[in-house]
Amino acid sequence: MKALVLSGGAGTRLRPITHTSAKQLVPVANKAVLFYGLESLAEAGITEVGMIVGDTAAEIEEAVGDGSRFGLKVTYIPQERPLGLAHAVLIAREFLGDDDFVMYLGDNFIVGGITGLVEEFRAHRPDAQILLTRVADPRSFGVAELDASGQVIGLEEKPRHPKSDLALVGVYLFTPVVHEAVRAIEPSWRGELEITHAIQHLIDARADVRCTVIEGYWKDTGNVGDMLEVNRAVLEGMERRIDGEVDSASECIGRVVLEPGARIERSRVVGPVVIGAGTVVSDSYVGPFTSIAENCRITDSELEFSIVLRDSSILGVGRIEASLIGRHVEVTPAPSVPSAHRLVLGDHSKVQIHS
Repeated sequence: MKALVLSGGAGTRLRPITHTSAKQLVPVANKAVLFYGLESLAEAGITEVGMIVGDTAAEIEEAVGDGSRFGLKVTYIPQERPLGLAHAVLIAREFLGDDDFVMYLGDNFIVGGITGLVEEFRAHRPDAQILLTRVADPRSFGVAELDASGQVIGLEEKPRHPKSDLALVGVYLFTPVVHEAVRAIEPSWRGELEITHAIQHLIDARADVRCTVIEGYWKDTGNVGDMLEVNRAVLEGMERRIDGEVDSASECIGRVVLEPGARIERSRVVGPVVIGAGTVVSDSYVGPFTSIAENCRITDSELEFSIVLRDSSILGVGRIEASLIGRHVEVTPAPSVPSAHRLVLGDHSKVQIHS
C-alpha cells in the first residue's frame, strides 16, 4: 500500500505567513504540520510516499528530503498549479501503479493517527473508504449524505445548502478502481477535478464506497484560529521536560518543554508550553498553549495562546495573545509621540475637549 500526500496549494488563508513559507511547514508545538502526517503514515506501516508539490516544492523537498528520517521513501510529483484533489491522483498514476493507496492532505491534523483506519481498509478492502466528522458549518467542506443504514449515497463539494453536517476529513483510501473515476469526471465550476465527484462516480457505478465517522480531534490547519487550536491540542498531550537553563529568579509551572540551549531568566512560564533551542525568555511571562521556536528572544513581555516561529523577537510590548508570529519578526513598542489635538474648524464652531 502506498500513500499520496498533497503538499501543494498557496495557503491563502494563512497569509502573510505563507507568502514566504509553505503552509504545510508552519509548526505546531515546534514541529511542521506535515511531519505529523508523515509520521502517522509510517506508523500505519506505509513506506512509499508520493508527494504532490507546487510553487513551494523546493522548501518542501529541503524539509522532508528523501523521507528516510520518517522511515519513508518519498517520490516528488510536481503539479503545475492546484487543479483539484482528483487531478493529483491523475498525475500520480505512474507512481501509484496498481497499488491501493491512502491520499493524505498535508495540512490536515488527526490526533491519534490513521493506523486503525488503514487496518480496517486492508481487512475489508472496499473500492473506497472516506473519513467523516461532524462540523458546525459544513459549507466550507466536501459533505457526505448517508442513508438510514449509514451507507454513503451522495457527496457534494462546498454546498450552499448542505444535506448533512458530515464533512470529509482530508484522508481517503482507494483501490486502483479510482483511476477510472478520475479520468471520467469533468472540472467543476471552480475549474478543478474534485475528488468528491470521482467518489460520486464510484457510488453511481455501484462500487463499494464506505465511510468511517470519527469522533476524535481533526483540524484542517488552513487558518490562524485552527492552527492555534491544533497547537493547543498537541501541547495538552506533552510531558514536562526541562533540558535548558532556568535561573533561580524564574519558575516553570506544569507541562513545560524547554529544549537544550534555551534559557529562562527572571521569568514565569506556565504550561503547557514548548520553548525551542537557543531561545531566551527574560523578564517575561509565557502562559499556557504557547509554542516558541528556536533562537527567539522574549523580553519584558507577556505571551499566551500563541505560536512564534524561529529567529523572532518580542521586546517590551506588554501582552500578546491568540497570535501567529512568523520567522525573523521583530515586535517592539511604537515610539511615543506628544499628545495633541489637531483641529480644522469652520466659522462659529463650538468644540469641547476633555483634557
